[in-house]
Amino acid sequence: MSMRYDRTMVTKTYGQMCSIARSLDVLGERWSMLIVRELLLGPKRFKNLRDALTGVGSNRLSDRLKGLEEVDVVRRTTLPAPASVQVYELTERGERLRGPMVALGLWGLDLPVDERIDPQTARADLVGMALAGTQQKLLDPARRDAYEFHVGDEVFHLRLRDGRFIAQSGPAPIDPVVTVMSDLESFYDVARRVLTPSQAIKDGRVTTTGDRRALVELFDVLVYVPGAPLLTPLA
Repeated sequence: MSMRYDRTMVTKTYGQMCSIARSLDVLGERWSMLIVRELLLGPKRFKNLRDALTGVGSNRLSDRLKGLEEVDVVRRTTLPAPASVQVYELTERGERLRGPMVALGLWGLDLPVDERIDPQTARADLVGMALAGTQQKLLDPARRDAYEFHVGDEVFHLRLRDGRFIAQSGPAPIDPVVTVMSDLESFYDVARRVLTPSQAIKDGRVTTTGDRRALVELFDVLVYVPGAPLLTPLA
């Protein structure tokens, strides 16, 4: 379904009918796509977004969020008690960006890293989100398994929804089938298949609680191959 924009929704436009150009009219402003990236990992408070998006000022972040709200990509809501705090989350339209964003993340994994990039911004949850896009086959849609990762100071989880894995920040909302502990380098090596989960455990680079076999199964399903197309594109 097409969407008609008014002047309050899009202030800069390529002026082209092409759907790519019209998508960039909505998402092409600096920081907008990174806001979507953060919200794909779950609802976030304004402070959480500002902390994650190093270099964005509060005023610019407010402007970008307002613009994304106006085009029905982002909305404000309040978390249920006991949190009862206001957060930003993706709308249904915004959630439909998961597939394209994950594919973009996979495309960028093999780009060179130059001196302008701060290595301290590396995050395991973002690697996990890209990794979820490598899923080779659908699993049983009835499964609701969660896999929790503690990578350095980060905690995130992968969970099954309709047979597909999605990554989200924080602890798993249900008891995970396996909890995985490692440093960032070890997790990255396993994700890129430089190291198998079994070898990482044997070498002491990864430790687990719960069903260790579930970790092996996970990486039988999530298979990163540089340059390979997605076999089951995310909806």
